[in-house]
Amino acid sequence: MATKRSTAAPYRCTECGWTTLKWVGRCGECQQWGTVVEATESTGLAARKVSPAAPAAGRSARPITMIDTTTTPRRTSGIAEFDRVLGGGVVPGAAILLSGEPGVGKSTLLLEVAAQSARAGRRVLYASGEESTAQVRLRAERTGALHDELFLASETDLATILGHIDEVEPDLLIVDSVQTVSSALSDGLAGHPSQVREVAATLIRVAKERSLPVVIVGHVTKDGSIAGPRILEHLVDVVCHFEGDRQTSLRFLRTLKNRFGPTDEVGCFDMTGSGIEEVPDPSRLFLGSGRPVAGTCVTIALEGRRAIPVEVQALTVTASGPNPRRIVSGVDSSRVAMIVALLEKRAGIELSKQDVYVSTVGGVRLVEPGADLAIAIAIATARRDRAVRHDLAAIGELSLSGEIRPVAQAAQRHNEAARLGYRTVIDERAESIGNALRTLTATAMAAEPTGDIPEF
Repeated sequence: MATKRSTAAPYRCTECGWTTLKWVGRCGECQQWGTVVEATESTGLAARKVSPAAPAAGRSARPITMIDTTTTPRRTSGIAEFDRVLGGGVVPGAAILLSGEPGVGKSTLLLEVAAQSARAGRRVLYASGEESTAQVRLRAERTGALHDELFLASETDLATILGHIDEVEPDLLIVDSVQTVSSALSDGLAGHPSQVREVAATLIRVAKERSLPVVIVGHVTKDGSIAGPRILEHLVDVVCHFEGDRQTSLRFLRTLKNRFGPTDEVGCFDMTGSGIEEVPDPSRLFLGSGRPVAGTCVTIALEGRRAIPVEVQALTVTASGPNPRRIVSGVDSSRVAMIVALLEKRAGIELSKQDVYVSTVGGVRLVEPGADLAIAIAIATARRDRAVRHDLAAIGELSLSGEIRPVAQAAQRHNEAARLGYRTVIDERAESIGNALRTLTATAMAAEPTGDIPEF
């Protein structure tokens, strides 16, 4: 007896090829949302034979040593911090994906990049799918980004954007954002994974064919990852993330992927009322000012490959309840709790009945263990009510035995400390936290104590 053939087509994930008999909102294999669609005859799993084709003239494979790179020099964007993150400048034909939280300043940063490139004599096309041209013009007036070589277009249709490219012939293309642009060649609304993939692939193809650098803005999900299919990050050459605390004006630009340079560079920017400004020397943002105060210590932290001085502040007060509090801001709470226990056990500083507050200056977050020694010194000097001199910095990781361990790129940290005028640096040469505190008492305390509590 002949079996009845099912007329219901299975469902298939457009990202990884996973199939299922029923539609689901999330792929069971790659965990992507909205990628499971009904399979058709053209998207079936049947293998099709591809006939070989001769390469076009001038595109034959050649030895890598014969490839000429002198025709694709890097171009400066006019913003040194942006160039630093990209590895020295914008490479012709590069596809750059910029992501960040809503309102962090992505559009403001790219409008400044566009204005600086226009001032350098390069024509820029800024295609905005989220704002009208009048809205972008108002922001450009506020930030001083007006220039005749900066062309604006408010478009959400991919074909129209390609028409603008043919008409303007820009040297730099900025698309804000990829989730707002749709293509007639793909089904679904703008922002659908298939639409994002089609739009990004087309823009990248145009970038490679014309040696046109393209900067694409990408939205982020509520967990901080880039929205859309994961293939979007694979297609582009550079993935940058613009981040910052909304309570402060400081912004960081980091690279998550870079085919043309390192991925550990960090660019610093300051959001002001008149736009965004680069911060080539961010030390002034992370250091306090005034006379030496008990409970402060400076450490040299690393943000990517950049050494940045950060001031750690601590305050201790007698606990009002049976359970002392450990309140932190900008540092890891569990690490501070470990350092408090270490000071009491290895250095004899009584903190079990003290509320301990630890914070950083400027809103920067310290996540590396190289700040352990500075946190310990800040807490110890706050408890003893003694201040250290302004020319002292502490660098080192603390173990549970009280030993001071060396940190990564110590030479770079010491060079930065010397450049900024820190004549005394306490590090792993002190060997233990007890020796470090005794060194403070002998050489690095302020001229006069700030209270009547004895020295260490």
